[in-house]
Amino acid sequence: MIVLVGYASVHGSTHEIAHRIATLLEQDGVHAETAPMSAFTDPRRYDAFVLGSAIRNGRWLPPAEAFLRGHAADLDGRPGWLFSVGLTRIVAGRLGRRTPEPAQVACFREVMRIHEHHVFAGALDKDDLPWFGRNLYRMLRGHYGDYRDWGEIDAWADDIARTLRAGRTPSGDADAARPDRRRHDP
Repeated sequence: MIVLVGYASVHGSTHEIAHRIATLLEQDGVHAETAPMSAFTDPRRYDAFVLGSAIRNGRWLPPAEAFLRGHAADLDGRPGWLFSVGLTRIVAGRLGRRTPEPAQVACFREVMRIHEHHVFAGALDKDDLPWFGRNLYRMLRGHYGDYRDWGEIDAWADDIARTLRAGRTPSGDADAARPDRRRHDP
């Protein structure tokens, strides 16, 4: 079984999370390849996928959205997990609200069999924001730093590996592993 761990990142936080997920899948006995979604041209050679994007203005980044829209038919029927990375979780928590799911995720659920979508907190450096963003973030009493919860990320990756090893898929199909697939790097 080969799992595609694809990502769209701006400042590297999402990339680091994707790399961590792929590393943990490998440690759990599931072969994983990771790279920016813009680098993958044929997702059909993968048996499962874990795809994530940074969140900007409540939306996934354009390369991630384009990949999922362009390859929805290729990904349909394969086990799939999505994750979003941003500070929406931190800000929503401070405001006493539930973390909103990016609008595209609901659309992706309509055309693909997504096992789960998870929102992770990201990292924020002062230089990552334009001056008006810094002022707004300060008004919301935000603090710069790395908010990623690596234990939470590790547990999520372990859950994915367990599901894949057990052959449980979102569609209930036990044919997650295909022996006719050969490993080749992107």
